[in-house]
Amino acid sequence: MTEAEEFLKEKFGVNESYDFGTLHTHLYEFPVLLVYINGLVDGLVLTELLTDTQRRFTEKEIDENEIMEHYFPYYSITQYDSKEKWLIALLSGQVTFILNNGSVYTIDVRHYPGRNPEEPDNEKVVRGSRDGFTENIVQNTALVRRRIRDTNLRFELHQVTNLGQTDIAISYIKGIANEDNLVQIRKRLKQIKHDGLTMTDKAIEEWLFKQGFHPLPFVRFTERPDIAAAHLLEGHILIIVDTSPSAIIVPTTLFHHLQHAEEYRQAPAIGTIVRWIRFFGVFLSLFLLPFWYLLSKYPEFVPKALDFLGPKEMGEIPLLIQIIVADIGIEFLRLAAIHTPSPLSTAMGIIAALVIGQMAVDVGLFVSEVILYTALTAIFTFSIPSYELSITTKIFRTFILLSTAAFGANGFFIASVCLLWYVCSVRPLNVPYLWPVLPFFPNAFMRTLIRFPMPVDAKRPFITRSPVRKRS
Repeated sequence: MTEAEEFLKEKFGVNESYDFGTLHTHLYEFPVLLVYINGLVDGLVLTELLTDTQRRFTEKEIDENEIMEHYFPYYSITQYDSKEKWLIALLSGQVTFILNNGSVYTIDVRHYPGRNPEEPDNEKVVRGSRDGFTENIVQNTALVRRRIRDTNLRFELHQVTNLGQTDIAISYIKGIANEDNLVQIRKRLKQIKHDGLTMTDKAIEEWLFKQGFHPLPFVRFTERPDIAAAHLLEGHILIIVDTSPSAIIVPTTLFHHLQHAEEYRQAPAIGTIVRWIRFFGVFLSLFLLPFWYLLSKYPEFVPKALDFLGPKEMGEIPLLIQIIVADIGIEFLRLAAIHTPSPLSTAMGIIAALVIGQMAVDVGLFVSEVILYTALTAIFTFSIPSYELSITTKIFRTFILLSTAAFGANGFFIASVCLLWYVCSVRPLNVPYLWPVLPFFPNAFMRTLIRFPMPVDAKRPFITRSPVRKRS
């Protein structure tokens, strides 16, 4: 025990960290050294356990190891023979008992500070569950386990980075998830050489899937346990990172980012209509503004039935500059809304819309049509369920707009083809990003367009490469 105290002083110093605590106490009649991190343990549970073990053990003569292993009144007890593994357990919040003979045991009475499960702000539904992931990995795995009560559901725990020792759980259903994908993810986790992952799930995406400077999201993030459980049943793999309120779903395609839980909380016909409206909104968010600019700059392309398109007066400022400034202005408003307290954000939006927008038109800075079409495009962009994909859409739209301004109609179509080629070339986790359109899978494509009723027999998606395609 004395050697252990010296080891702890060497690692943590003497009175250098207020949250590191030690206590000499007794486990029945045996002296023990209690070691803990204050703030990460449930003090009430620990006090009750220590109170129960302060009486004298009179049943029979046994050694202290047997007391800890067979008579200690708690279910989660682990013995350690490695100092490194024990230190990680201690720093994660487990309480340590160091016996007089040098044996080390931990009990799991962790109680992390955090919030209760509540509905995510960016994945709300009209009808459905109101619980969501939190920053506690144990709580998050329990929310998934509650929905899939199967012995084949696995949560592999990994610890990565040198200083952070971040807990990462790889979740899958054994026999349904593809083993090659699991091997690849485990291999890349072991290759992470860094001091910490403070940005948690986003950092994991960049490390595991080599995102680099690609604007497209390579994984799907979700804060809803029902969505996570649904994808596990389809053969996908879930990656849950401690301290992150969202989980990573892989493999995914472009159309996974365009799905929303609301489609499956309504009747199939309603869900299909909602899906079509969303697809149409995504298309307009990408092409409406560049196409309107093309018709405005080249009125000879406009048929007589659409001659109302385009501004009647061009103004002093070039039309392209007006569009770019208005688009950037809306982005500033979005950033301001994020950083503005909720009671003030509504007032800020009213001021921006009624005062700034109208005054900009009145003084001649903008043409009224520019404000109209920029605002419509912003609304269509906000209809995209994936926040990451909505930002990517803005980048692609700006690329098409600049290409149109530089090369006219040829630039519009060349930029569109280049973006299509780029999206087709992306293959995160060796999965085509535009599947099932390219390569074309008719049955899967129909299920992408139409929300079929649940009783209709459906196979697991081909991209998951599940060994068991049939769902039963």
